[in-house]
Amino acid sequence: MNKTILTLLAVVLLFNCSTAQKVAETQAIDKTQVKASMIKALEWQEAHPIIAIAPTDWTNGAYYTGVARAHKTTKDMMYMAALKNQGYWNKWQTFSRLHHADDVAISYSYLYIDMTDSRRNFVDLEPTKKFLDAHLYEDDIWKRGTRKNEMGQTILWWWCDALFMAPPVLNLYAKHTKQPKYLDEMHKFYMQTYNQLYDEEEQLFARDMRYVWKGSDKDKKEANGKKIFWSRGNGWVFGGLALILDDMPQDYKHRPFYEKLYKELAAKMLEIQPEDGLWRTSLLCPESYNHGEVSGSGFHTFALAWGINNGLLPKKHIPAVKKAWNALAGCQHEDGRVGWVQNIGASPEPASKDSWQNFGTGAFLMAGSEILKLN
Repeated sequence: MNKTILTLLAVVLLFNCSTAQKVAETQAIDKTQVKASMIKALEWQEAHPIIAIAPTDWTNGAYYTGVARAHKTTKDMMYMAALKNQGYWNKWQTFSRLHHADDVAISYSYLYIDMTDSRRNFVDLEPTKKFLDAHLYEDDIWKRGTRKNEMGQTILWWWCDALFMAPPVLNLYAKHTKQPKYLDEMHKFYMQTYNQLYDEEEQLFARDMRYVWKGSDKDKKEANGKKIFWSRGNGWVFGGLALILDDMPQDYKHRPFYEKLYKELAAKMLEIQPEDGLWRTSLLCPESYNHGEVSGSGFHTFALAWGINNGLLPKKHIPAVKKAWNALAGCQHEDGRVGWVQNIGASPEPASKDSWQNFGTGAFLMAGSEILKLN
């Protein structure tokens, strides 16, 4: 192979490994630049709010969880100002569907403010308590198990995304109020979802029962014949798991289960990480949409970096996490907007340079918050 061909191959590898993203090298992380990129993302998102259902919906819940994690690491008051403003204008409310895990995700930010800020009686946690008590203890059609359909809506948290939305809030509420009963209830419902959707062979979560193989010719498959595992869906679980472990008591009786699950998901994500650092929307069929996607990748990066920072993963995996962050940073526009975010959905779909959502910004901020702690 002559020198010209080798040079051309090098150019291809450096600049064309996906449709529009450069290969991310495992170069040293400039933490000053990481902080600047995070603030630019915050400022752009605050100036361009996007509401799926309401200001208290799950999309804002995920975004402001990222803002909370960014403040926890940096202590930059820009983040706290954004947190306080949205909580005040929301009147500390959840969204309205008390049986739906999505609608309490916003309370993670309320709890964080109340636990962190010195102003007493600023946060009103009564709406959060009302939601959690109804969610856990009141009857609903899903808990009854009578709503039988292909999605498997016979348990409270029947879709894997729910494991990001409600469990970290319950866990944090239990810690903040010193009421471990909420943590025990969280574990009960978490196990239902785990037992229904976790694929022990692949060590990934199906989004819902439509994607769980039942051994028939109706099983949904990717073009390559493999099972369908959605990157952001597993990112919801993996990122949520890191949030849970971060606040779960070290001596909690069920903590070993969550640590074991964390390590299994981490091993899988590291095994299937693409060469350019960003995970594809379809984890086992990356060729379906052969470009990186930021929301799933942001949650994976956050969780992996969190594991290294907290001793659950060895430091030998730092290069993989750096590669992921460098690739994420390459998806941020000059004005701060975070692109390459798959739109709202429930299965693998494409993204583009110009596609963005607030939860993608939240994932980006979560990833940066742990990247800043890497040594």
